[in-house]
Amino acid sequence: MRKAQITIFLFLFVIIQISSQIVNVADHGIKPGKDVTLEVYQLLNSLEGKKNVTLFFPKGQYEFYPENAFEEYRAVTNHDNSLKKIAFPIYNFENFTLDGNGSTFMFHGKISPIVVEGSTNTRLKNFAIDWDKSFVNELKVVKNNEEENSFVVEVANEKFGFEVKNNQILFNHYDWQDEIGQNIAFDSATKSPIWQTKNYFLKPQPKTAAKIIKIDNKTAKFINYTKVTPPVGTVFATYGKSPGLNRHVPAIHLSNSKDNFLNDVTVLQTGGMGLIAERCENISLDKFIVTSRVGRTIATRADATHFLGCKGSITLENCLFEHMLDDGINVHGAYVKVEKYVGNNTFLCETSHPQQWGFTFGEKGDEIMIISRETILPIFKTEITEVKVLNERRTLITVAELPTVMPEGKLSLENLTWYPDVYMNKNIIRENRARSALITTKGKVLVENNYFSSQMHGILIEGDNNKWYESGGVQDITIRNNTFENIGYGSGDSYPLLASPLFTSEQKFGNQKFHQNINFINNVIKSFNGQLVHAMSVKGLNVSGNSIEISTDYPTGAKLPAIDLEYCEDVIIEKNQFKKFDFPIKATVKDNNSKVKIKKNKGLLK
Repeated sequence: MRKAQITIFLFLFVIIQISSQIVNVADHGIKPGKDVTLEVYQLLNSLEGKKNVTLFFPKGQYEFYPENAFEEYRAVTNHDNSLKKIAFPIYNFENFTLDGNGSTFMFHGKISPIVVEGSTNTRLKNFAIDWDKSFVNELKVVKNNEEENSFVVEVANEKFGFEVKNNQILFNHYDWQDEIGQNIAFDSATKSPIWQTKNYFLKPQPKTAAKIIKIDNKTAKFINYTKVTPPVGTVFATYGKSPGLNRHVPAIHLSNSKDNFLNDVTVLQTGGMGLIAERCENISLDKFIVTSRVGRTIATRADATHFLGCKGSITLENCLFEHMLDDGINVHGAYVKVEKYVGNNTFLCETSHPQQWGFTFGEKGDEIMIISRETILPIFKTEITEVKVLNERRTLITVAELPTVMPEGKLSLENLTWYPDVYMNKNIIRENRARSALITTKGKVLVENNYFSSQMHGILIEGDNNKWYESGGVQDITIRNNTFENIGYGSGDSYPLLASPLFTSEQKFGNQKFHQNINFINNVIKSFNGQLVHAMSVKGLNVSGNSIEISTDYPTGAKLPAIDLEYCEDVIIEKNQFKKFDFPIKATVKDNNSKVKIKKNKGLLK
């Protein structure tokens, strides 16, 4: 994001705040220590149509329950669509501020805290979001026996407890039960996923030799449930089966809104993502924090932040994201599959991934690209003239022009209008499952002065047309002056930078490169494996001036090449320094690369 734009947005918002009407919720019977769900909804309803309103909460803990909450069916991208009960439906407001004044909003059961829909100039500030009972079931290993491959766990009770039936453990929640579904093991010492975490996967449907015994209301014994007996101190995070209860409740959902500001907001728990934004223009996060509260290991069920089909600018500064069960930030567009051409410039299209059903791909006036699903490369640019939604999955999209000859093979559509610029500065992303950042946008991207430490890749620049259908071959991204520490501590096979489309066995390279103009410069990498960059199908890659030094926090040794290039063009790998490594640091450059310069790299074997 351009800093001049940020200044303009902030200036306009300051002017708005000066003329704002302050509504103190205490004057409307809303007080800490009781269920205020109905009263908050009624107050928001009474403010409908008013502009420049600040909803002010005196500091305290406010309780929100689902029984009296506003409800509507909502399609929430990258979550499970369903009827959603909503505590703060901030719909169609202009210049609205929610000021918690340091309060905690405590939620109970399946209730979505905040939805901003169809609004302009919205500010959320000075509050924390939490749940009395975590959506993630935590099991801490307190004893183990390697000879019988067994371990005893202390189950985080948190009010509702658990039971064992038919050799399955069932975790009680507000009005439902979870069984073991998706899960991952964390290390209580590092508060991060444990080294070689796949060895400790809890099999949801284990072999007959596996057994669970309930010892008392706090502990249970597992026998033959893991490949390797977990060490004492391991914390298993289990979170039910997907879809259904797995990603039901995001903390904050921004949708079809413009100029959104989040300041001094903390998310301590949620049954989905900390923040999910779709079809929004201009989002600014300052001191947005995702972390676990004292006594818990896990914060969010999924990403800290996620942005799909947005435009304008996305800015993150001074944020802390840790203890999530997915990525720190993910920015991308979406492909829709062309099922068939039905004539009259119209395509029947499908949104393929279940957790993107209902997503608004495009509207009249949006510029789109017809692309090959085989190579994920562009074919023809045109404009949407009409959209007819048939259902959550399928849509008729009519365009202004078509190629003279319709291309053969499988096709998709990509929306070129809805891609944002991204600016990340002075953020910390650490101690989480998955990646620090996924950034796949055609906008201008600058990532500087951040700290990254993640179980998988540091920064993943991807794009896939086969699973999540996340689009966006990058065109201008600079990653500079950041610190990457112990990237890939889950298994040791991840990179600080991975730039590559995700191909299936049926897809192949085309005659162009998918990504362009990636600069990875002057970063500090503290690494146990010496890996730096893996790039595939990139034109214009500059990896220069980076300092890579040995870390002994995890088992050291090279599992993969430090530099791995495939089907790249115009590549400079220059003046990088590998320090104190006692194993070979190598580069792999396949024959299908062109115009590659690797020079003046200290400690790198050619």
